[in-house]
Amino acid sequence: MGTTAELERYEQRFRQAGLPLFIEDFSPTHDIFTRAAPLLVLVFLAEMLGATSLDWHWWQNLLAAIGGLVVLIVGFGLLNGFRGRPFRSLPTRFGIPELAVFVLLPALLPVVTEGQFKQFFGVAAGNLLLIGAVYVVVGYGLIGTTLWGIRRLASELAASVASLVRALPLLLVFSLVLFVNTEMWQVFAGMPVEFIVFSMIAFTVLSTLFLLIRLPREVDEIEQEVGSGPPLRRIQRVNVSISLVIRQWLQVLVVSAGVGLFFVAFGMLAISAEIYEQWAVSPGAWSYQVMLIGHPLLLSASMVKVAVGIANFTGLYYSIALLTDATYRTEFLDRVGDELRAVFTARAAYLELRQVSQSVNGPIAK
Repeated sequence: MGTTAELERYEQRFRQAGLPLFIEDFSPTHDIFTRAAPLLVLVFLAEMLGATSLDWHWWQNLLAAIGGLVVLIVGFGLLNGFRGRPFRSLPTRFGIPELAVFVLLPALLPVVTEGQFKQFFGVAAGNLLLIGAVYVVVGYGLIGTTLWGIRRLASELAASVASLVRALPLLLVFSLVLFVNTEMWQVFAGMPVEFIVFSMIAFTVLSTLFLLIRLPREVDEIEQEVGSGPPLRRIQRVNVSISLVIRQWLQVLVVSAGVGLFFVAFGMLAISAEIYEQWAVSPGAWSYQVMLIGHPLLLSASMVKVAVGIANFTGLYYSIALLTDATYRTEFLDRVGDELRAVFTARAAYLELRQVSQSVNGPIAK
C-alpha cells in the first residue's frame, strides 16, 4: 500500500536525479520558493542597505540601515498577519502577495530616504530576476542535476575520458592540420580574448540546440519502451531535456579540455620562437620559455588562443557526433537510456502508489 513515507522516498529520488517535475502536484508556491526561502530571506534583509547613502556619515547610515531593517521586518510581519500566520513566522507558501512584498518593499527604501526612483526600478528589477532564477534553478532541478553530476563525477569522467581516447584519432586527423596552419595562428593570435569567449558560448548554444532538437524523439522511444504510466507532460519533458543537456555538457567539456591541453603541450614541443618569426605571429600579451632536456619550450598567449579555438571546433563536432555517430551514440544514449528507463519505471510505481493512497486515505495534502 502506498504510504506517505514511500511516496516521499520516490519524490526524493526524483529530486536527486534532477527531475523534480516528476512529482505530482509540484507547485511554485510549495515546492520552489519555499525551498529557496532562506536565500530569499537573506537577500530581503540585506536590502536594508538600500536605505543608506554614500553621502551620509557612518552613524547616519547605521541609523538608516536599522530603520530599513525595521521597515522590512514589520512589513513582512503585517503580511503574515494578513495571511493568518504568526508575525515572526516564515511563510509556508510563497504566493503573489509574498513575492510582491519581496520585490517592492526593499525597492521603496531608497525612495523614502533619498527620493531615488531610478534605484527603485533597479532594485525591483534585480529582485524579479532573482525570483526568475530561483524558479528556473529550483523548479527545473538544476541543483539536483548538478549534485547528481558531482556524485557521479568519477564515473562520468571515466566515460568521458574513454570517449576522448576513442575520439582522438579521428579528431586529430583534421585538428593537427589546422594547428600547424599559418593562417589559423594568424587569425586566432590577433583575435581578442572576449571574442574567443563569445565563440565558446556560441558553439555551446549551437550544440545544445542540436541536442534539444534530437532529444524529444529519444525520450519518446524510451517512454514507449517502458510503456507504463501516463505520458509525460510537456513541462516534464523539458525537465528531462535540461537534465540530459547538463550531462552532455560535462562530456563535451572533458573532451574539449583534453584536446585543448593536448595542443598546448604539442605546441610547446613543436612551435618554436623561430617558427613564430617565420609565420609573422606575435606570442601575444605574454609568453614563457622553459628548457626541457636542452630543448626550449615556449608557452604563449597566442598558442593558448589557437588551442582553445581548435577545442571549440572539436567540442561542437563531438556534441553532434554523440547523437549521429553510431559509436558515440551508443556510449552516450544507451547509458542515458538505461537510467531514464529506471526513472520512468519508478515514476509508474510512484503514480500507482499515489492512486492507492488516495483511494484509501483521500487526497494527499501538500
